[in-house]
Amino acid sequence: MDELRATRDLLADDRLTVMGLVLETQAGLRALVEADLAGHDVTPSAFDVLIRLARSPGHRLRMTELATQTTLSNSGLTRVVDRLLEAGCVERVRDREDRRVWWAVLSPSGLARVIAVLPGHLESIDGAITSVLDPDELEAFASALRKVRAAVRPDADPASAGLAGDKADGIDAAAI
Repeated sequence: MDELRATRDLLADDRLTVMGLVLETQAGLRALVEADLAGHDVTPSAFDVLIRLARSPGHRLRMTELATQTTLSNSGLTRVVDRLLEAGCVERVRDREDRRVWWAVLSPSGLARVIAVLPGHLESIDGAITSVLDPDELEAFASALRKVRAAVRPDADPASAGLAGDKADGIDAAAI
């Protein structure tokens, strides 16, 4: 009887519910992103790279920084950047001072592709997130996500994916 109760207690653990909610939400958001990108000839992985470059100072990031910020492996990032290079959306530029360093730089064509996707994408974000959370909840949600991300991806840049108004969000509005 004690074993049955212990099993029932394990299965009723609220941590399992939280993890299930996170995974269901991630799957739903992934489906929204895929729908947003349909018809724009860009994959979710490619859009992840493009939007991070668009939101970075000078529309560029070191390849190592880009790998850290995305959910891609180094080889996966290389494949995505290679495809974006072929499509004319990015350039790969060697650092002038440290020849071991490569930069991914967003091209005007890549920025145009991001701008084309954004109206529908922002509408989806509004429908799924910002319209269902009030400003305080949104701020708390973003803060909680950053804490969880720091725990599961300690190499992630704490300043990446900032909200508007964050000083560390990396947006160079003058360059857009």
